[in-house]
Amino acid sequence: MAGSSRRIHAPRSMRRSFITPEGVDLQLDLGGAGERAAAFMIDAVILVLTLVLATLLIAFVEHEAGTNGSDDAATVIWLLGFFVLRNGWFTLFEIGGRGATPGKRLLGLRVVARDGARLTGGAVIVRNAMREIEIFLPLTALAMTSSGDAFMTLFMLAWTGIFALFPLFNRDRLRVGDLLAGTWVVHNVRARLAADIAAPRAEQPRRQFSDATLRLYGIYELQTLEDVLRRHNPDTMTLVAGSIRRKAGLPDDGDDEGFLRDYYLALCVKLEREVALGHRRSDKSAA
Repeated sequence: MAGSSRRIHAPRSMRRSFITPEGVDLQLDLGGAGERAAAFMIDAVILVLTLVLATLLIAFVEHEAGTNGSDDAATVIWLLGFFVLRNGWFTLFEIGGRGATPGKRLLGLRVVARDGARLTGGAVIVRNAMREIEIFLPLTALAMTSSGDAFMTLFMLAWTGIFALFPLFNRDRLRVGDLLAGTWVVHNVRARLAADIAAPRAEQPRRQFSDATLRLYGIYELQTLEDVLRRHNPDTMTLVAGSIRRKAGLPDDGDDEGFLRDYYLALCVKLEREVALGHRRSDKSAA
């Protein structure tokens, strides 16, 4: 396993302590301002393409139906649709189990809570609502400003520039939305983990766990356990395995890595089955 793990190592100045509920410091690497901007641009391109396709589809339906709606009404509906699309896009993807939009996932980034707790819906809503003030509000006003109003044009450009450059002037590369929501954008730990865990082990059968033991962890804690296994730090695995055994009342068999691998796989199966049945448990408190 050690040979299969790899990780993007950020400069030490971009590494931060991230204390999990088990007391494990995962030492996460912050995403750079350029990476975050690139991830946003990827999402923006997808949003624009989606919007263009939706607009063409609506125009085609109206043409086929022979309706001629009011231009003002159509504009209002279009703007409302764009508002719902862009806010729903960022919010729903980041509230999800991966904590990342498609753009972030492509660049190996995700959003986490700075205090090490589970990323909450409230934090995601706050960080994305602020994007309206940081980017979309001034750009919308700029698009609606008369070409002859030089002062308003310069004001809106300055507004956008200040917020866009804000991450460059703080050590954690935080947007204003991150500052208010208590979030970081960090690098995912990258490794070929799933195949290693799923591979059969000839030396012993996999451990079996009761439902009560598996209910100790949810989706958020599963991500933490995945990070622990990917880093392959013996001391960390011992700490986490000991924490799970104490909570579940299980004996210590001396094989911490094997125990965590089996627990991880069993938990994955259980959570996937719950999702298929319509039950989604975001963390251990939501049993």
